[in-house]
Amino acid sequence: MNEHELYPIGDAARRSGLSVSAVRFYADAGVVEPTGLNEAGHRMYDIDAVARLELVRTLRELDTDLDAIRRLLDGRTTLRDLLATHLEIVERQERTLRARRAVLRALIKQGGTAEQAALMHRLASMSDEEREQAIDEFWDDVSAGLDVPEVWIGRLRELRPVLPADPTVAQLEAWIELAHLVSDPEFRDAVRTTLHDHYSTPAGRIMAGDPVQDFIYGTGMRLGEELFAAYHAGESPRSPRSQQAVLRFMEGANALGGTPLTPDVRDRMADSWRQIPELLQEVADVDDPHDRYQTLVAVINGTETADDIPYAWIADAMSALELPPPDVHTR
Repeated sequence: MNEHELYPIGDAARRSGLSVSAVRFYADAGVVEPTGLNEAGHRMYDIDAVARLELVRTLRELDTDLDAIRRLLDGRTTLRDLLATHLEIVERQERTLRARRAVLRALIKQGGTAEQAALMHRLASMSDEEREQAIDEFWDDVSAGLDVPEVWIGRLRELRPVLPADPTVAQLEAWIELAHLVSDPEFRDAVRTTLHDHYSTPAGRIMAGDPVQDFIYGTGMRLGEELFAAYHAGESPRSPRSQQAVLRFMEGANALGGTPLTPDVRDRMADSWRQIPELLQEVADVDDPHDRYQTLVAVINGTETADDIPYAWIADAMSALELPPPDVHTR
């Protein structure tokens, strides 16, 4: 192919994949002007101009505006910068469409009204600061006058939704539901009542006390991570790694009561772990507003759910643990 050959507008259009009218439009708009005119005054294009027309067609199919294309062709920007900018736009549009999809799915599921549609769209479009403020206002209201230790209220506040920059539809749907719930006075009253019923009892106050809380969010969390690491690594409950991890966990948990870890205690703890899935199912069958809050936060944050916890594996590891007789066992 002769690089100096000139092509009439029809050939240039065919080679670039554009229509003749589009080639004329880009010439009149000053985007890709013809290389010259023939004796009859018809526009002619060389191979470089055809290549620019091909680029324009590709960028226009990506919805790139003409001003951006002009800057590229005039050398005022690079193709990489132009594409990077356009990628940001496309990703922003994708997030917007994902939010709209979540709103539409929620409305179809609930049979919502126009007013609900406007509300859900606003909830899906909230900024990080607005989401933080909504959760803070929720806990400020729920904790007002609640007879629960402050340390426990602080722990509850720490369990908050963090919507990722690129959320899934499920995460957006969970946030829409949660945002709607935390702004509902009846839901706030229900959560306040539930927390009072759970933690104003003697057993509840023990659970909310500093020793138990320090274990749950401190030592216990670290020891639990060792258990999960062994499980996710495919370790048998009877492997040395699993046995060491479960022993450390049981010793730490049992130390809260100040009693030694004996074979009898071990067996009772193992039985308790086996019963947890059934107890969780019973709880799930009860309309617990605080549990719904926690479930939605877990979906939004993409955190491990109760179904992912290997209760049976832990119980088997506890049962298989060989402990010295009580009179020689030391913690």
